[in-house]
Amino acid sequence: MTLAAQGFSRRLPDTVASRHLHRAMDRLGVLQIDSVNVFARSHYMPMFSRLGDYDPALLDRLFLSRTTHYVEYLAHEAAFMPVADWALWRFRMDDWRRRAADPSKWMHAHARTLDWVRAELRDRGPLRPADLRDDAPRERGSWWDWDEAKLALEHLWRCGEVAIAGRIGFERRYGLAEQIVPAEVLARRIERPDAVRELVRRAARSYGVATASDLSDYYRLRDLAAVRAAVDDLVDAGELEPVAVRGWERSGRPVEAWRHTSASLPRRIDRAALLTPFDPVVWFRDRALRVFDLDYRIEIYVPAEKRRYGYYSLPVLVGDRIVARVDLKADRAASTLRVQSAWWEPQARQEDAEPIARELVRAAAWQGLEGISVSGWGDAADAVAHALHGAENTVERHVHPNEAVVGR
Repeated sequence: MTLAAQGFSRRLPDTVASRHLHRAMDRLGVLQIDSVNVFARSHYMPMFSRLGDYDPALLDRLFLSRTTHYVEYLAHEAAFMPVADWALWRFRMDDWRRRAADPSKWMHAHARTLDWVRAELRDRGPLRPADLRDDAPRERGSWWDWDEAKLALEHLWRCGEVAIAGRIGFERRYGLAEQIVPAEVLARRIERPDAVRELVRRAARSYGVATASDLSDYYRLRDLAAVRAAVDDLVDAGELEPVAVRGWERSGRPVEAWRHTSASLPRRIDRAALLTPFDPVVWFRDRALRVFDLDYRIEIYVPAEKRRYGYYSLPVLVGDRIVARVDLKADRAASTLRVQSAWWEPQARQEDAEPIARELVRAAAWQGLEGISVSGWGDAADAVAHALHGAENTVERHVHPNEAVVGR
């Protein structure tokens, strides 16, 4: 049910068009943004996982360029979301503004900088931080060593005074909210309980079946009491129904869970997919362990010699199981997809190597890479390398002997 709700029961389109990305976003609700680009930046991955090979420039036009469809906000972590949802997040913007008003906070101490940035945006329209940097106050702060103008833009964005007017490359352009968000959307007011109820409804629809903690995490709703009140309202309205899920127990008792009444149970999930660590299927680590037996921790910040699975390992879905994780790197200079490590998960089966190999071939082609290299690190590496030799594809396959000890 969860995978169907996330779009994995649908047939891959022959050609991916704008409408396919919009429909996928309807199911996802948000698309988390991440800057790590060792294989592909995270926000490109969920569409590839659900739709197959598509032109990343299409996503750039719909999400990163100035658009009437999507805007960025903290709707999970930093994420793309429909611009029409701006009013749903007014309560979070208001909370940030109240916290920032504390005399001990940065915004209180830098009111002149904030006023200057507001005036620059009002007079000049949307700008990059670099456009402000030459004239901005030169004192350095402690937060990521950003200059004062960048800090001011980030604070104003969190408060909802500023919105993101697209990106150039990966650099944000900031403008006053009224320059970017349609006036009718900006004028809309949604009370906090109504906003939380709507977000819980959407999280339940996107998950199919979920616990209260699952529903809370999807949009990072920290007030569990408010989430439970929303659940009760949705049960009364007939949109959610209480269920028991085999294996979801705590202290010998079933964990409370709910099914969205639109959730369907497909006959099977006949798909393989590479998942970013920030895909909604796995981004809540407690749920990933409970649903897929996937005990996942990202190892970007772990010293290389202490990593167990690799720098940025991607969970691999086959059918309705997460069967492996692979640490991928797009080596542009060598036009090679490097499988730096490959590891089996508890739900893996012997025959899973072949769909993993096919998905790696598709991933290499999507990234415009001509070869695939598999290192010897990981208990799934040999099986994946062997399967790659038999995979039908248009990408040249390599298993480099000199890489057999990488990571050991």
